[in-house]
Amino acid sequence: QVQLQESGPGLVKPSQTLSLTCTVSGVSMTTGDYYWSWIRQPPGKELEWMGAMSSSGSIYYGPGLKSRTSFSRDTSENQFILQLSSVTPEDTAVYYCAARTGWSTEPKEYEYWGQGTQVTVSS
Repeated sequence: QVQLQESGPGLVKPSQTLSLTCTVSGVSMTTGDYYWSWIRQPPGKELEWMGAMSSSGSIYYGPGLKSRTSFSRDTSENQFILQLSSVTPEDTAVYYCAARTGWSTEPKEYEYWGQGTQVTVSS
């Protein structure tokens, strides 16, 4: 059973870099045909797929945030890491770590979800 848990600061100042960690349990991130994704939901808006990393380490970024988004992983800790640079109040959202077997850019097709973490961008 894949379990995901997001962690990171709940408040980030404008122009800073937002950094979140997803701790994966139940499976190794480097095995199988899994895709590990960050998905966010701003208040009153739809879920937004930010991108994904495959089990082999290939990375795909969503078009809207590509220039500001960076994914990495710590295989020793089985963690998937998001960094979003130059944040503005429009980046305020609930951020989810999600996973699925096989490729998809559609958030609702992701099988496994963390509980989500609220991030507010404010001075």
